[in-house]
Amino acid sequence: MPKSIIRRWLPTPEQVRANSGLKILGNLLHDPNLFHLNRHSVSVAFAVGVFTSFLPLPGQMLIAALLALWFRCNLPLSMILVWISNPVTMPAIFYSTYKLGAWLLGTPPLEFKIELSWQWLTEEVGKIWLPLFSGSLICGIFFATVAYFVMQGVWRWHVVKRWKARLAQRKAQLNQGG
Repeated sequence: MPKSIIRRWLPTPEQVRANSGLKILGNLLHDPNLFHLNRHSVSVAFAVGVFTSFLPLPGQMLIAALLALWFRCNLPLSMILVWISNPVTMPAIFYSTYKLGAWLLGTPPLEFKIELSWQWLTEEVGKIWLPLFSGSLICGIFFATVAYFVMQGVWRWHVVKRWKARLAQRKAQLNQGG
């Protein structure tokens, strides 16, 4: 993956450190490994971000930041990828993970209607949390693994492609000069 493309979309380390929501992490943000762009750092960041986006929990960005600190991968990329689950995609993701969890646990899926109220939250979430969380963990692990290996492959493919292009350019220069 070309670093220039990724850098264009990511905030600088200074911008991340200036984020008021991340002040609680203190000096942990001064680790340069959290901002490196290499095959390992980007691949692990993709895995962290994709995994976290499947968690049906509030504070996904904070969870992604903590996991990025733990795995010492690219922090901004991990946090940005959490937005795979956004207000548009969240209903489909969590409904699918709920259905998968119910199937895996052998429980019949409940028919429910989501209401944005405290009463619904306290009454209904207790009934659906286990299948939802189980399916979310399974999907999160699966898609995080896929994301990791896809990024490893894409990065390697790009490096080999650039290496072959440089080799061809050198051969062409030698043929013109000789």
